[in-house]
Amino acid sequence: MQIGIRFIAFGIVTLITSCATIRFHGLVKIAENNGEHYGPAEPSITVSQKNPNIVVGGSIIDRVHYSTNGGNTFSHTNLKSPELGVFGDPVLWSDHNGNMYYVHLGSPLHQGRSSDRWLESIVIQKSMDSGKNWDSGHAIGTNPPKNQDKPWIASDPNNNDLVVTWTEFDKYASVRPEDKSRIRFSISHDHGITWSPAKTISDHEGDCIDDDFTPEGAVPAYGLHHEIYVVWAFDQKLWFDKSLDGGSTWLPNDKTIMNQIGGWTLDIDGLGRANGMPVTGTDKSNGQYKGSIYVCWADMYSGEKNMDIWIMQSRDGGDHWSDRIKVNQDKTERFQFFPWMTVDPYTGYVYIVFYDRRNFSNTDTEVVVAYSKDGGITFKEIMLSGSKFTPPGSKAFFGDYNNISAAGGLVRPIWTSYQNNKLSVWTAIIGKKKIKAK
Repeated sequence: MQIGIRFIAFGIVTLITSCATIRFHGLVKIAENNGEHYGPAEPSITVSQKNPNIVVGGSIIDRVHYSTNGGNTFSHTNLKSPELGVFGDPVLWSDHNGNMYYVHLGSPLHQGRSSDRWLESIVIQKSMDSGKNWDSGHAIGTNPPKNQDKPWIASDPNNNDLVVTWTEFDKYASVRPEDKSRIRFSISHDHGITWSPAKTISDHEGDCIDDDFTPEGAVPAYGLHHEIYVVWAFDQKLWFDKSLDGGSTWLPNDKTIMNQIGGWTLDIDGLGRANGMPVTGTDKSNGQYKGSIYVCWADMYSGEKNMDIWIMQSRDGGDHWSDRIKVNQDKTERFQFFPWMTVDPYTGYVYIVFYDRRNFSNTDTEVVVAYSKDGGITFKEIMLSGSKFTPPGSKAFFGDYNNISAAGGLVRPIWTSYQNNKLSVWTAIIGKKKIKAK
């Protein structure tokens, strides 16, 4: 009942947003370091599905950034999990009750790569006070001596079940042909306290090199009626699987839905590897494209020196898919890379953030947010003025992804920048500056 009331309350926001121009109001620097090699970087962000004024971000290794005014200003803390460890790959998520979740890699001995228990588990921690305080965490997928890596999370809009998918390695970075990798899945019915035994959902296994022949980038998304959709990258293809019964059973055979030219490990001058892994999202609104599945990724389809951002959609639960649609609107042969996508659950609008070099012949980079109001068919772009930077090369670890989140017309991307020899993470005030309390 509360969820229904909540959506009705924000229904006014949806109507207003659908008629308004989506505006860019400015940049917000969330955090900056003092010239260290690591962090803040590889950021993730979530806008509360209960109160969009609550915005929580995370960045490596263990940083938490939280806001109560729509992301206009942030406070900061550090995540701690004494028994399970905190070791990067931050993933932030809000369920429809407004609970915040921080998913990350575990390192229980707190020794990182020097410990044989490195990447022992995926760890999830929960906040019930808008990101200020977090529980000590629960382990997912523990299966020693195998390693667990690259998680993502989604929640069921009907009952707030949580699902996490990730890649399991027999031995991370091993070149031995007998060591394999696969996509794993686990579900929680009690808000992240207990988790089902991990299940392998990919039909194929890859190597452990953490490259194109390793299945990675598994991002889950819920449909309207407990369906779970997952897409990942492997062997220069995008693979799709789904469950119609809450994860108990999956397709008898994974479906190849798109060729990914150049694979998911894409080289970018000034950065090295820049992942083009797929991002999966669904339209949970009551709009025209309700129930649609979207997949966004980057690849070299347009040529060896012309990386672009792409999207495809399915209107029938993944049985049929559109052709690829180009998201970036430039006519240049430049690089666009590091995409992430979100779908506003109130409006159904699709938002994608990515790095862009259309205006430069060197490694200088800007940030763009593209959006679609017509179900991913056409896109408009917002060039985030003031976002220009020059990547650090080997001077600093830049991370493997950016992120974006939206709710009720309040849109907040997050990305890593590098200026004055310092790493920093930023957001942009797009759409609504804040949501008026009801």
